[in-house]
Amino acid sequence: MSASADCVPFADLSFQWRQIENEAMPDLKTLFEASAFSLGVWVEGFERAIAQYLEVPHAIGVNSGTSALHLALIAAGIGPGDEVLLPANTFVATAWAVLYVGAVPVLCDVEPKTWTIDPTDAARRITPATKAILPVHLYGQPAAMGAITELAQKRQLVVVEDVAQAVGARYAGKRLGNIGRLGCFSFYPGKNLGAAGEGGLVTTADADTAARVRRLRNHAQAKRYIHDELGFNYRMEGIQGLILTHKLARLDRWTDERRDIARRYCAGLAGVPIELPHVANGDHVWHLFVIHCAERDRLRAYLAEREIVTGLHYPVPLHRQPCFAHLDMDRESFPVSDRNARECLSLPIFVGMTSAQIGRVVDAVRKFFDA
Repeated sequence: MSASADCVPFADLSFQWRQIENEAMPDLKTLFEASAFSLGVWVEGFERAIAQYLEVPHAIGVNSGTSALHLALIAAGIGPGDEVLLPANTFVATAWAVLYVGAVPVLCDVEPKTWTIDPTDAARRITPATKAILPVHLYGQPAAMGAITELAQKRQLVVVEDVAQAVGARYAGKRLGNIGRLGCFSFYPGKNLGAAGEGGLVTTADADTAARVRRLRNHAQAKRYIHDELGFNYRMEGIQGLILTHKLARLDRWTDERRDIARRYCAGLAGVPIELPHVANGDHVWHLFVIHCAERDRLRAYLAEREIVTGLHYPVPLHRQPCFAHLDMDRESFPVSDRNARECLSLPIFVGMTSAQIGRVVDAVRKFFDA
């Protein structure tokens, strides 16, 4: 059964394509004529453009955000037996990368207002085996990078930023991905800067680290057919570099649209018995607009009946996932993450969302509580 014209989708990526279609189509024709499908000039051009945008010396395009995290941890020297601190309230890929390098994910609870990693809880979980901390800039909001950086310096930890949901955001004036030793980005289609498929990025200020990541993504080739170490086929496709370059030119404008939608939600839902997002650390680029509601499931069903599509990010936190049952932890020591899992609800937010669609969501949420 297809949705009606009155449906408010959770996201609509077609608007972004219409914004770039006229200028992208001739370039796509050129790309296909040149067969520049893997790496190549369009990826190189995107790497230069995104490095300038992020104000970081080196940006290396890869095939996904998960791959970016994997290569970043290798380049940071994280390996078997090392412990890596990361939030329990995040997408599973953050933890996958830790396991890929043979390290141990040490889950930490999150702050009750920002829902990003709690530096105080992280400090309690440090052991002699702890080598890195992996903050996630969740939903588009920076983690508390001041406290995290201070903790990392005090305990000699490597900081690898997961910026998958927060491209373009700043903390203390610096772009995210330019604060830790490495930054990792995802360009999954639904992200604020989304590819025409999968894509990712690693950023760093260190030239040697950047050179190693470039080798690792391409079968660890320093020269063609000369492989210095175990490598990976994590190359970015040319078509992704092309589409991302065209979208990057509009990213700030699109971010302003997201911020306007978030402001209108916050104003329209003021006084409703829900917890609205709290902006505390730097600026917020609103990849998601997540509320807390004690009656989350009932509210979600009510909105679905009115053809308003919502999302859940994330209904099962990492410490409750079956795949992490082998990890030694007190699973009752993550109260904020558990509450998020029970109460979080993501309302629709996307570039091109109309005033009428925003109004429908606000009115429906208010009517749910008025009933």
